[in-house]
Amino acid sequence: MNQLIVLVYTLLFVCTSYAGSNRATEANFSPQEIASFAKQVEKYAAQQGARAFIIARLGQPQEKLPKGIEFTHTAIAVYSEITLSNGKTAKGYAIHNLYQNADNSAKSSLVTDYPVDFFWGVSELKAGIIIPSAELQQRIIEVIASGQNQQLHNPRYSLIANPYNNRYQNCTEHTLNIVNAAIYQTTDMSRLKANTKAYFSPQPIHFSRLKLSLGSMFNSGITMKDHQGKIKTTSFTTIANYLADYDLMQEKHTFEL
Repeated sequence: MNQLIVLVYTLLFVCTSYAGSNRATEANFSPQEIASFAKQVEKYAAQQGARAFIIARLGQPQEKLPKGIEFTHTAIAVYSEITLSNGKTAKGYAIHNLYQNADNSAKSSLVTDYPVDFFWGVSELKAGIIIPSAELQQRIIEVIASGQNQQLHNPRYSLIANPYNNRYQNCTEHTLNIVNAAIYQTTDMSRLKANTKAYFSPQPIHFSRLKLSLGSMFNSGITMKDHQGKIKTTSFTTIANYLADYDLMQEKHTFEL
């Protein structure tokens, strides 16, 4: 029984680490370090001419993540006119996230924040950047500007959401939905999921069903109800591979201090 308790707590720790889709309230680095890192990421993206790009962060140390998982949270950054706290406006990147709700881990909300907010609670000052092709960037911008990203949001959250159906959703699947809505120019979820199944290769999750079942008993944000057979989900890496396979990616870059 003691071994079972240790297993459950270990699993929950890893799953929470893997999720990383909460809006951070506590920082592990000084505000100056975070702001400097965020500014460097913004500057790099701007130098590449990115008007929209996929951005990822690391919420926990890499060695604590499941095999194949490179980052813990993924979103889309769009070059925008931002209203500052003093009422003035400035150009910069607004980041469009799906965040797991703090008071209910089985639900999520769409939240727009900015690079300093995005990196506030990271475990390491490390970022993943996927810059799509110029045409795809423009289409992604149009999806978000028109509010179609909200139509693509399913608030029923699962850490290991299956990208081949829309029963549950996590941050990275939501990002993939936006990308696919831009590619196929539709928000029809049945069409999007059919094309996802035809062309997208998801990330296998190297946890046994027993471990995941135990985790789901203690965390409502973990479920296998949308899976049959092996557990697979969406990851930053699999999105990069997908875009590269179809010549829709300008570059992938890992940025770290």
